[in-house]
Amino acid sequence: MKQLTFFCFLLFLYFSTQAQTDPLTQVHGARSQGMGNLRVHGMDTWSYFNNPGGLAKLENSAISAGYDSRFGLKELSTVDLVGAWKVKTGILGFGVTRYGGKLFSQQSLGVAFANQLGIVSIGARLEWFQTQIEGFGTGSSLIFSLGGMAELSPDFSVGASIINLSRSKISKDSENRLPTGVSLGIYYTPIPELQLHLEVEKDIQIKPIVKAGIEYGIRDWIFLRTGINSNPSRLFFGIGLESNRMKLDYSYGQNQALGSTNHLSLGFSFGTK
Repeated sequence: MKQLTFFCFLLFLYFSTQAQTDPLTQVHGARSQGMGNLRVHGMDTWSYFNNPGGLAKLENSAISAGYDSRFGLKELSTVDLVGAWKVKTGILGFGVTRYGGKLFSQQSLGVAFANQLGIVSIGARLEWFQTQIEGFGTGSSLIFSLGGMAELSPDFSVGASIINLSRSKISKDSENRLPTGVSLGIYYTPIPELQLHLEVEKDIQIKPIVKAGIEYGIRDWIFLRTGINSNPSRLFFGIGLESNRMKLDYSYGQNQALGSTNHLSLGFSFGTK
């Protein structure tokens, strides 16, 4: 009985925060999370998950790992690994992630490809996605996602990301479809040290979420970040440390109804800037 009660509570948390917790539609990487769960203009290895078109902006091959702790519950945590390699025709990426605990978990494994075509960078991701519920079984499906951005000037860019464009179901035996999310965003850098972001994200099953974020570089190696979301109202703060090859990012998010989240990611680049 205790296990059933906890499972029902866990499902309530999952569905009430679905757009920002499950590995399919959540934003990955502490840098993006520190600026308000931004998705469109990450332009780093975490673009594999957030907007595969952003991978085309990478100057070097790189690999990153991350861990997300949400609301003090291990069952809502996420671990992930992502990598990107420069090839002659563009950028090839891969990613693996796992969300949840023993009673309920979701995991994915996939590949992505991105390329720069003039002022436009575009990318696509194909992944195998599995949902497992103890006592109910396991379902899996293939998911296709697409994203890109257009650099209208050196200081201004627009972009979009569509997660689960294929409208895949939880499994071939289920009529329940996995979330499909569409994000539109703009990016502006009034000075080299300052980045301003504004996004609108819409899951077809929930109200739109408006996101705004700022990153400011105090030095070439240290960055401060903050952001805000609507629906529900959330505040975010973050800090990043960066050298020629290593990146360490941490972010903190506050949800008035559910509590706090902590995100940590570490990246390594195989080249120098």
